Amino acid sequence: MTTVIETSTAARRSAELEEQIALRPNDFRVLTGDRPTGLLHLGHYFGTLHNRVRLQRQGVEMMVIIADYQVLTDRDLAEHLGEHVDDLVLDYLAAGIDPQTATIFTHSAVAALNQLLLPFLSLVSVSELSRNPTVKDEINHSRQAAVSGLMFTYPAHQAADILFCKANLVPVGQDQLPHLELTRTIARRFNDRYGRLLPEPDALLSPAPLLLGTDGTKMSKSRGNAITLSATADETARLIRGAKTDAQRHITYDPQSRPEVSSLVLLAALCLGRDPHDVAADIGPGGAAALKRTVTEAVNEHLAPMRERRTAFAQDRGYLRRILREGNERANAIAEATLAEVRSAMGTRY
Repeated sequence: MTTVIETSTAARRSAELEEQIALRPNDFRVLTGDRPTGLLHLGHYFGTLHNRVRLQRQGVEMMVIIADYQVLTDRDLAEHLGEHVDDLVLDYLAAGIDPQTATIFTHSAVAALNQLLLPFLSLVSVSELSRNPTVKDEINHSRQAAVSGLMFTYPAHQAADILFCKANLVPVGQDQLPHLELTRTIARRFNDRYGRLLPEPDALLSPAPLLLGTDGTKMSKSRGNAITLSATADETARLIRGAKTDAQRHITYDPQSRPEVSSLVLLAALCLGRDPHDVAADIGPGGAAALKRTVTEAVNEHLAPMRERRTAFAQDRGYLRRILREGNERANAIAEATLAEVRSAMGTRY
């Protein structure tokens, strides 16, 4: 019941924020980002990337963190990290993130950001960290033989990521609300102890649709059930042909009773900009074969311009490095200014 109430409150606040963004986009700074663990997929695109591009086009300042240190939260080695960082930048550019106005930067390159972690950890208890439901879920799915300290303190790391730039808006899904609430708690406690300095960021609940992977479970890079943004048209067709459906021939949109079929219908609807019920009605008695043809055509048509942009950007790796270099410089300047203010507030400038 508590979770339902919290989500309902967050949804109402998000609606208010959307109205404010439409009127005064310059009042907001967003912090968002991803871990560089592989290629982004359609779940990422419709869940977060699409929303980031929308907010940026509305005039909201965008800070996009490539959280390379956080790759180690649930695995022992950060394999192919440089390659994955480049892939993230390419996916951002292909989706429409504009590096001229967005600050794209890497976690490890911003030393002052990471120095904020120590005072922030002093503001939360061990029990508060241990009962965070998102951390519990990450631990259950961890690739490590034992839970590392980095995993345990993950919410405090995210708080530093958000608060170093004084972001006041964080687009999240429902599962990330506990993380953001801990960030708000850290900001509030710091302000109570040392004077008001840090904003308590608001959650902007993303209307992210639940897209299942091709095997009917959560779409995930690690499960090999995702359609990546960089997949070719032929690869996309092959993956969709192999997607799980059900035994009923007539196609309907019923996420509760027919999750696999409904996820495919929803994917087509998102790509076509249509209501999923209407898409299902059009397919109707055509069955799974017609459904998969519709989805394949819709996805490939929607991704075609993004794939073209990605291919073009991939020809100039120097440009990708320049984006990161300039983004890291901007992020470092912001982080050093915030750290100086934190030190002054705490009386640790000598």
